[in-house]
Parts: sequence; structure tokens; C-alpha cells
Amino acid sequence: MTTEKITALATAPPARRSRRGLIGMLAANAASLSANRVLSIALPWFVLTTTGSIAKTGLVAFCQIVPYVISQALSGPLIDRIGPKRISVVGDLVSAIAMAFAPLLYLGGGLSFGTLLALMAVVGIADGPANGAKGLFVPSATRAAQVSLERGTGLSAAVERTATTVGPAVAGVVVASCGSVYALWVTAALFALSALIVSTTLANPVPEPHERPVDETTGYLAQLREGADFLRGARLLRAIVGMLAVTNLLDQAFMSVLLPLWAKESGHGPEAIGLVVSVFAATSIVAALVAAAVAERLPRRTVYLVGFVIGGIPRFVAMAVGVPLWAVLVVLAVGGFGSGFVNPIIGAVTYELIPTPLLGRVKTLAQAVTWAGIPFGGLLGAGLVTVSGLTGALWIVGGLYLVAIVVPGMGNEWTGMRKRTARSGPLDRDPIAETPVPERITEEPVPEKSSV
Repeated sequence: MTTEKITALATAPPARRSRRGLIGMLAANAASLSANRVLSIALPWFVLTTTGSIAKTGLVAFCQIVPYVISQALSGPLIDRIGPKRISVVGDLVSAIAMAFAPLLYLGGGLSFGTLLALMAVVGIADGPANGAKGLFVPSATRAAQVSLERGTGLSAAVERTATTVGPAVAGVVVASCGSVYALWVTAALFALSALIVSTTLANPVPEPHERPVDETTGYLAQLREGADFLRGARLLRAIVGMLAVTNLLDQAFMSVLLPLWAKESGHGPEAIGLVVSVFAATSIVAALVAAAVAERLPRRTVYLVGFVIGGIPRFVAMAVGVPLWAVLVVLAVGGFGSGFVNPIIGAVTYELIPTPLLGRVKTLAQAVTWAGIPFGGLLGAGLVTVSGLTGALWIVGGLYLVAIVVPGMGNEWTGMRKRTARSGPLDRDPIAETPVPERITEEPVPEKSSV
């Protein structure tokens, strides 16, 4: 880039503010995430009521989630090359068609169990890249809206938590009033709505002026390896991904085994499960909205680690020592509020660490790694309960959770959570990464990059 072009960039008038992309990104995420949450309730119930087999119910879920994780991990180079908009739209449309076929074939008497497994695998293969692609719109959408990156990631987290709360409720109402087969139609409609929103409101993100374009002439495997090399070399990003992979595994053990067993053995019944999940989700939504407003002014490392500890550890202790239900709910309310600050900070740091040209291949791979242990969470929880009982399992999982947070959180790389700007000095290497990153332009002063 010549000095004249840099000077022109520095003196150019600021871009006109537009919230269209931010609203579209949030609406598309709300639709697709709600589709997944409705499906998580409707599909098991549909299989259980039509086949009567618990094994088949678990197998259907497995055939969706495993292709989801694998396809998302492998989709990064395609997202970077083709663009997240096309990947998101095509993925949502394929998911919508596959979901629509399931009830259509069922009502026509032609839905075999093998066909259902194949359709759910198609949904997983298509939905993984589509969801990964939607996350790449956050930096450009927040820049266009001229809001901080923390605000964009906070609003995204609030949408995700709301979908997690509202989606299952919608599924329950539809299943109870119309039947599970109609809830599958609702899922298909939500996927289609997401595709429509992305196609009409969002544009592919472009690299920022200080980012050097990457070589897109290399092959797919080389680009996939490039994303893996960047993730392996960026120590802070690697530490965050490792922490999330472990805590997601432990969270799944809690949700799938320890929480239901606690509700049964404590005598509170299944309604206690709904109360626990609802209270935690409600306060986490409030926290995510608060984070959207004030997180950019808070110390990232402190808030992140404290929020993780509060959101993760006390629930295990409260259930293990046998406190009353109201006390457990208070602990979960506080924990939900603490955890609500975590995702906005994770999102902001991630987007700042990864150059835009590499965003697809690095972020989708990182997200897939954080999900990798989830299919095994139930096995872990069941194994611990078998060996040490419910109380022992709660203490063990809580202790592992604490270790997973505190040990890596004390590393020097976590000081890199500070905000980054385009005017960060003539660095050829990221100060907290071992992998070279695009050079910053330093020949002439340029407008300082905002916090997004």
C-alpha cells in the first residue's frame, strides 16, 4: 500500500453508521439457534414415541452432533474462500429441506429409522458450517453499527441464551398441543427463516486496512493446516480453547447425568431440573445484556476468570452438601449472572486475535475443538457416579472444573486479553503467539482502530 493511499485512508470521512448488519446477524442467529433448541426437544420425543427405544433415541442424537462437529472443523477454508454468507445460506437451506422431509415422509408412511438417521446426519453436516459462518459476521456488523466489539458479542450471547431458554419452551408447547412431528416442521421453518435473513441483510466481511491478505491459491489441506498452525501458535487462543473444551465436557456430564440424578435422589423431581436450567439461563441473559453495555470498560481477565469460577463451581458444592432447593436456585442464579459475562469476553478476544482473512479456518476449528468432548460428557458422568456415587461425582467434577479454570488462567499469556488496536506498533509477530500474523501498516499515521 502506497503512502498516498494510506494518507487518503487517514483523511477519509468516517463510514456512515448502519445497524442493518448487526440486526440481521442477531436475527439470523436467533432463528437458527432456536431451530436447534426446538430440535433438541422435538427429535428425541419423536423417536421415543414412534419407536419406544431409548437406544434409538440416543443414536439419532449422536448421528446429528458428530457430523456437526466434524463438518464445522473442516469447513473453515471453504468459508474463507467462498464467503460466510453463501455457506450460511446454503447450510440453512439444506437443513430446512432435510428437516421438512422427515415429517413429510413420516406422514406418508415412508420414514424408516435408517432414513431418519441419514436426514439427521445431513442436518448436522450442513448446520455445523452454517453456524460457524454466522459467527464471522460479528466484527464487520459491529464496525458498521459503530459499537464496541464487546457490545456485539454481548448481544450475540444474549440471543444464544434466550434461544436456549425459549426454544425448548416453544418445542414443549408445540409437542404437547400438536405432536412432535409438527415441531419438526417448526424447525424446518426456522432454518429457512435464518437463510432468508442472511441472504437479505448481511454481506461478506472484508479484511481491515492493517491486515495483509493471505494467499488463497493454496489447496484446501494447506489452508486447513494454516488454520491449525495459527491456533496452535496463538498461546492465549489455545489456552481459551483448551479451557472451554474441558469445561464443556464437564458441563455435559452435569446436564446429562448429575443434574437429573440429583433431582431424583433429592426427591425434588423432574420439575427441579426445569427450575435449575431456567433460573441459570434467565440470569445469564441479564448478565449478557449488562456485558453488552459495560464490558468494554471492565478488566477482561479478571471478569472472565471470576465469571467462570462463579458460574461453574458453586453449583457442584451446593448439590453435593445437600442444601435446600431454594438455596440451590440462589446459587444457580448467581452462577448464571457470572457466566453471562464469559462469552462476550471470549468472543471479543477471539475476533481480535484472529486476522479477518483467517477467521473462518481458525474460528470454526477452535469451536469444533471446544465441542469435541460434549458427546462423551454423559459417559464421563455415568462412570464417575458408578465409581464414587452422586456426591463423590459432584465433588470430582467440581474439582476438575476448578483446576481447568485456575491452572491455565494463571499463565502469562492471559495478560494478552487486553484490547488491541490497529496502531499497535511495528510488530511482525503477535506478542502472545508463536505464529506470524499479518503486519501492521506503520509508514504513516492511520485512523486508530475502534474497540471492534
